[in-house]
Amino acid sequence: MSSESGAGMCRSEKEIQDDSLIDAVLAEALVCRLGLVDGGNPYVVPMCFVRVGDAIYLHAAREERKIDILKQNDAVCFEVEADVALVPADAACGWGMRYRSVIGFGRAASVDDPQKKVAALDRLMEKYSGRGGWTYPDKTVRQTTIIRIGIERMTGKQSGF
Repeated sequence: MSSESGAGMCRSEKEIQDDSLIDAVLAEALVCRLGLVDGGNPYVVPMCFVRVGDAIYLHAAREERKIDILKQNDAVCFEVEADVALVPADAACGWGMRYRSVIGFGRAASVDDPQKKVAALDRLMEKYSGRGGWTYPDKTVRQTTIIRIGIERMTGKQSGF
């Protein structure tokens, strides 16, 4: 995985260059917007996610549009944000947003091994519930698709900090 330091970022002063801050944004963010290419058309879907090392894990039902799209094209883009707040001002054009965000690119693959699926579900549940010790019925594990995105590169941006 590599950072895109300055690559394509119009406002380089907003770039997050501290990897630990990028890690914090990925840990804090609640929604990952997954960008896919459906034929020649863009398709974005919000999903729950967790980052584990150099990958992001998401879960989905087996029969969903995003799964069909990924079978045809595994290249993805993802975006998350944290610390989002509206910044009011006296003048209309003075209003702004405070935020930290991460955009990344990678390749998606389905996790088929039941033990690896449970491990990913455990990490997802720990992130969203704040605790571990969950159990999952075998049927639920079989019917759940876990998507692993191997992160190839990503960059962070912040405003208002």
